[in-house]
Amino acid sequence: MSQVIQKIFFFGIVLLQLSVLTVSHAQFGTGTPAEISPLENGPPPARDLSGVWTRLRPEGEFYSNSTWTPNPPEVTSWGQEKFSESRNSNAGGYSLSDTNDPVLTRCYPPGVPRVYFHPYPFEIVYTDRQMIILYEYDHTIRRVFTDGREHPEDPIPLWLGHSIGQWENDTTFTITTVGIDERTWIDRSGYQHSDQLTVTEIFRRIDNMNLEVEIIMEDPIALSEPWVAETLYYRLAPAHWELSEISCSGDYLDFSQFENFLETDNQ
Repeated sequence: MSQVIQKIFFFGIVLLQLSVLTVSHAQFGTGTPAEISPLENGPPPARDLSGVWTRLRPEGEFYSNSTWTPNPPEVTSWGQEKFSESRNSNAGGYSLSDTNDPVLTRCYPPGVPRVYFHPYPFEIVYTDRQMIILYEYDHTIRRVFTDGREHPEDPIPLWLGHSIGQWENDTTFTITTVGIDERTWIDRSGYQHSDQLTVTEIFRRIDNMNLEVEIIMEDPIALSEPWVAETLYYRLAPAHWELSEISCSGDYLDFSQFENFLETDNQ
């Protein structure tokens, strides 16, 4: 077995072990559940999205970990210029040492709506005036105000923007978000946005265990027409699941050394 094959085999074993640990930690977090009970399906509860949600890959439905639709969005000349500046590493065009993806190079938060591309669960909890979304990725906390307030006229740019939400009926909840920091990308392939971006998310509780999320992106400076994402599908995790920690500062983001030694050995 050559040195290259040995190294690839070794890294494969390490990544497999890490994946097993990640699944285990995602189920139980850092605590120990008091009891474990199976989850039963049934009618959706009225006006309730609480719980831990994990993304599904339904057969026959579009799925991507980098972009929203099979075809690219309709962009303005400004949007095309910004996209041409992007060097994403998700489609294999650039290595991790060459990319300018702000999440990978600077540990910037992914922002809305890109945060949904990170393959980790999120949890929804409620207070009397807001719905809080806790994303396992990088300890991200998002506040969606439900107390009837409006968006500020001149919102302060935030990584996750300013979000307000309301129930359309007992099973449909709509969120609109503005004021999203321009340093974020709309997706992982490199489409960028201006300070005029508005993101609309429509959460539909199909039954007790299943959730569908529709996402619409509108930006008169970057997009020549709204970008309507393909539907995202989620399954409610059992009640004993707890979020764990996935930190951008972790060494799992630094694959450049692995890529470099493969290049060196192949010369």
